[in-house]
Amino acid sequence: MNMAVARSEFSLPGIRCAGCISKIEDGLADVPGVRAARVNLTAKRVAIEHGEELDTLALKDAISALGFAAEPVLMSGADAANHAESRRLLKALGVAGFAAMNIMLLSVSIWSGADGPTRQLFHWLSALIAMPTVAYAGQPFFRSAWGALRHGRTNMDVPISIGVLLATSLSLFETITGGAHAYFDGAVSLIFFLLAGRFLDSAMRDRARDGAAALLRQTAPGGTIEWPDGSTKWFAASDIAIGMRLLVSAGERFAADGKVETGTSEVDRSLVTGESCAEPITPGMAVIAGSLNMAGPVTVRVTAVGPDTAIAGMARLMEAAGQGRSHYVRLADRAARYYAPAVHTLAALSFVGWMIAGAGWHQALLIAVAVLIITCPCALGLAVPVAQVVASGALMRRGLLVKDGSALERLAEVDRICFDKTGTLTLGRSQLAGSPNLAAEDASIVLALARGSRHPLSKALGAALEAAGTRPAVLQDVHEAPGFGLEGIYKGMRVRLGRPGWVGASGFADEALSCGYGRNGHTAHLFCFADQLRPDAEAAVAQVVCMGLRPVILSGDCREAVLPVAHRLGMTARADMRPEAKLRAVQDYAAEGDRVLVIGDGLNDGPALSAGHVSIAPSSASDVGQNAADIVFLGDSLLPVPIAIRAAQRTMRVVRQNFALAIGYNALAVPLALAGRVTPLIAAIAMSTSSILVVANALRLNRCAR
Repeated sequence: MNMAVARSEFSLPGIRCAGCISKIEDGLADVPGVRAARVNLTAKRVAIEHGEELDTLALKDAISALGFAAEPVLMSGADAANHAESRRLLKALGVAGFAAMNIMLLSVSIWSGADGPTRQLFHWLSALIAMPTVAYAGQPFFRSAWGALRHGRTNMDVPISIGVLLATSLSLFETITGGAHAYFDGAVSLIFFLLAGRFLDSAMRDRARDGAAALLRQTAPGGTIEWPDGSTKWFAASDIAIGMRLLVSAGERFAADGKVETGTSEVDRSLVTGESCAEPITPGMAVIAGSLNMAGPVTVRVTAVGPDTAIAGMARLMEAAGQGRSHYVRLADRAARYYAPAVHTLAALSFVGWMIAGAGWHQALLIAVAVLIITCPCALGLAVPVAQVVASGALMRRGLLVKDGSALERLAEVDRICFDKTGTLTLGRSQLAGSPNLAAEDASIVLALARGSRHPLSKALGAALEAAGTRPAVLQDVHEAPGFGLEGIYKGMRVRLGRPGWVGASGFADEALSCGYGRNGHTAHLFCFADQLRPDAEAAVAQVVCMGLRPVILSGDCREAVLPVAHRLGMTARADMRPEAKLRAVQDYAAEGDRVLVIGDGLNDGPALSAGHVSIAPSSASDVGQNAADIVFLGDSLLPVPIAIRAAQRTMRVVRQNFALAIGYNALAVPLALAGRVTPLIAAIAMSTSSILVVANALRLNRCAR
């Protein structure tokens, strides 16, 4: 009997590093009933798939048993908790910075030669400032370290806490016994620099989370609902239900997704699509929550509310863009897992070694403290996630939602692109081929007929005629023959618009992309349509070719529809492909050693999207297409595809640079610390500087989507 699977999500404000991720995921995997657990370090959340017999309280207790505070996302205001943590870090940073400056002023006097009672006075003043500062500002590290040790594990905060406490205790001992040296400046400066790096990291993650929250905040707080009796009442967005009739005036935003029932207008969808041009809406067209109604009042039948709206779905995609388990993340995971035991062993060996060398316990302890401090792997832990978060944020501003940070690594490796045609290279919208080429009277009749249908070809034909300045004729007895077209009477003459055979044409093969206009049973004109290419499709394909990538079209359409598009874009094409054929093609390319980027939008593209090395879908794609894709691009333009590829390549260059900075720092700093050439103060400055360099290097990716 199969166990039903439920999904729960918890906020984890206390997670710090890849070691925390490994501890939580491995620990939850051992809990009976838990199917899978995935931690998002950027959002500081864990998503758990589990059996229905496990309730929220049981899961919370299981996470608490691992040493982490957890609250259900829907109950706790998780984002508020994460922001509260950033505020606590900022307060602690301010206290540590103020204390460090004052202790440094006192230390300068000692370094300048102050001796005797003056030196002792300055040491005691430093102690009076440092002791409460360490107790308050060091809490983020002490709490984390104690929580780890209490549950039989270690993390990067354990050696940090040991180093700070040892340096402070040793300095206090020196002050009490009248010693010549105290290192209060080093202990407090270490806390200051560590807090600076941790606050920057926290603020960066808050910014990534805030992108999704800001998107949701732009939606309307509510809207006016019309009841069947004609009365109206304003409802908060959270109280609007599917099926309600929403009245939206010009200048208002839509509070829910829906379909227009009455009225025509223009909407600004830039909040959702990134497109600045207004788009016309008419009865039957879909509208999205957050879009701005610009021209006239419309009534909308609500089809999705709250978390089911398109904009809420996009916010979830943004939130998931923080950090994927890429090859480089796994490297950092393994390094962090072995870090604490290794650094503790190294510090202990340095202490024992210097004691054997005759340095004395005081000097040996100082060197061990410096080793503990200088080997903190903050830079290594930040190397991957900071680059992924910054790059994902930059791409979001260009209309690309990165669902998984590891997708950027895979996207940087691609050498072949498989495009679907309809809805991907093209917009999936019919467009009249050529001009209508009708006499004025016939054009007026055709427009009047076309306005009576919601068929895509009728809409395209009507739009072309209206663009030419045609005004509709007055017809009588206009009605629709389901599956055939429209019929009416004009000055006693029967006129039709619809299937070529129905209006009197014979031997016309391609009825799918054509319609005819007939009078009294005789064909007067045939209209042919073409699927419109996405804007910038030619430029986008040319750019990926210049990058050395090999594009190909895999389409389920007939050759007659595919080959003109392929010829225009200068690509090879394979037509008449069923979903399983597309899947086999992608698998064959992979078997040949290609790393395939699959770009598609439909249900038939789902298997191929999942099989690709990485996949991209437009925001107009089906739910299957969007769920299977790693990246979703908004708007009609195809230029986000080369933009994403270039951004991914730059991101991976920055990740490799960050690893080189982190490893190079340790290769240089650790031998110096072991040789006794580094004081705790210098160790604190060096360790924090390495983290700041990694963050600063990653921030260059803010320009990666240009």
